[in-house]
Amino acid sequence: MNMVAPWTRFYSHSCCLCCHVRTGTILLGVWYLIINAVVLLILLSALADPDQYHFSSSELGGEFEFIDDANMLIAIAISLLMILICVMSTYGAYKQHAAWIIPFFCYQIFDFALNTLVAITVLVYPNSIQEYLRQLPPNFPYRDDIMSVNPTCLVLIILLFIGIILAFKGYLISCVWSCYRYINSRNSSDVLVYVTSNDTTVLLPPYDDANAVTGTTKEPPPPYVSA
Repeated sequence: MNMVAPWTRFYSHSCCLCCHVRTGTILLGVWYLIINAVVLLILLSALADPDQYHFSSSELGGEFEFIDDANMLIAIAISLLMILICVMSTYGAYKQHAAWIIPFFCYQIFDFALNTLVAITVLVYPNSIQEYLRQLPPNFPYRDDIMSVNPTCLVLIILLFIGIILAFKGYLISCVWSCYRYINSRNSSDVLVYVTSNDTTVLLPPYDDANAVTGTTKEPPPPYVSA
C-alpha cells in the first residue's frame, strides 16, 4: 500500500520531446513567440518601406503588389495577438497557472483544423494543385520541375507532407493539454490517494475536514506524571 499524490501517479512520466510537459510547453511557447516576433518585424519593415514588396513586371511577368496597407495592418494585429497568446502560455506554464494556457491550446486546435481542411481540399480537388502552380510567376523557383511531376504522385507527396505535419501538431496539442491537466491537478487537488493492493483508490480528505464531518475532535493525551 502506498500513499501517492494524484499528480505523481498520473503525470510524473509525461514528457514532451524528451522533457516534462511543463518544460515542453514553455519551450513551445518561446519558439512560437520568436517566430511571431520575426514575422512582426518583417511586417513592420514592409509597412515602413512598401517599395521593397512591390515587384516590377520584369520580375513577375506582370504588376504585382505583395500586400496592401489594410491587409498589412490586419496581419500586424494578428501577430501582436499571437505574441500575447504565446507570452500568456509561457508565463502560465512557468508560474503554473492553468487558465493562461487555454488561449494557446485553442490556437493549436484552430491551426490543426485549418491544416486538416487543406488536406481534405487536396484530397477532394486534386486538380487545384496544378491550377495553383499555373498561376505562379514563370520564374518561380522549381515551378516547371514541380509541374512536370505526375499529378497523382504530386498529390500523394503533398498529402504525405501534410499528414506528417498534422501528426506532429497533434503530438504538440496533446503535450500542451497534458501540461494543462498537470498544472490544474496540482493547483486544485490537495488530497492524497490511498492505493490498495487491488488497484482501487480511495480519496482521503484533509484531517480538519474529516473532523468537521464526524463532529469529533481528538483529545489531547493526559499529562505525564512521574512515578
